[in-house]
Amino acid sequence: MFRSRDAIPGRGIALGSTIAIVTLVVFIPLAAVVLAMQGISAETLARALFTQRALAAFRLTLLASLAAATIDLALGSYLAWVLVRYRFAGRRVLDALIDVPLAIPTAVTGISLATLYGANGWIGGFLEAHGVHVAYTPLGIGLALTFVGLPFVVRSVEPVLAELPRELDEAAATLGADRATILRRITLPLILPAMLTGFALSLGRALGEYGSVVFISGNMPGRTEIAPLAIVTHLEEYDYQGAAAIATALLVISFVLLAAINGLQRRLSVAKAAV
Repeated sequence: MFRSRDAIPGRGIALGSTIAIVTLVVFIPLAAVVLAMQGISAETLARALFTQRALAAFRLTLLASLAAATIDLALGSYLAWVLVRYRFAGRRVLDALIDVPLAIPTAVTGISLATLYGANGWIGGFLEAHGVHVAYTPLGIGLALTFVGLPFVVRSVEPVLAELPRELDEAAATLGADRATILRRITLPLILPAMLTGFALSLGRALGEYGSVVFISGNMPGRTEIAPLAIVTHLEEYDYQGAAAIATALLVISFVLLAAINGLQRRLSVAKAAV
């Protein structure tokens, strides 16, 4: 008997190595965080997750992350549209600048934002003169999270926009559709799954962001303290179970949100294919 040959040479080796890498890099570290909660007492769990300070940190982290990801969704999609649809001087420079938040250390980002938007900063001084306080407020946290998450939306939407045939827009315009109608009825439905992907990536990055936020937030308990900082605080106090409890809670929140977004994305993709 002859064994059927795999149409894709080396698929077994590639699949096995991929599973091994993902297990070592993703699954084992995540499992270690969950296992660190073994034997945790109800008192320790309540102190880590359900005190007024902890709940305020979770609420601020979640709301700021959702707000930043929403802003990134709108602004990133617009930037992707500009980069794909228009040719102008400095386009390549703008395209390169999109990746700056991913290239520089997050601590450098935080220090730069705190310097610019502080009371004595170039931008912060002007804003404070008009009654707008950015540094050491939730607004500063949202600004930092928006900055670090923007590239995920742009890089998710940009290739999809580039593949859309311009003939669709031209045909719709020939039939009398204006630009707003073309955007609403043709372009947005086609790029919506990619937009949701970028939103999910931006949201996931924001939920666990620490370095770019810690310098501009002020870290005031109950006001500008974020959940990742609460993890560091527990670690500094050698409360490893409390840190693991907060980390696990963030992990669960992230998985639930990402699963919901991916489910919506899958439904949209199926609906688009059916059409």
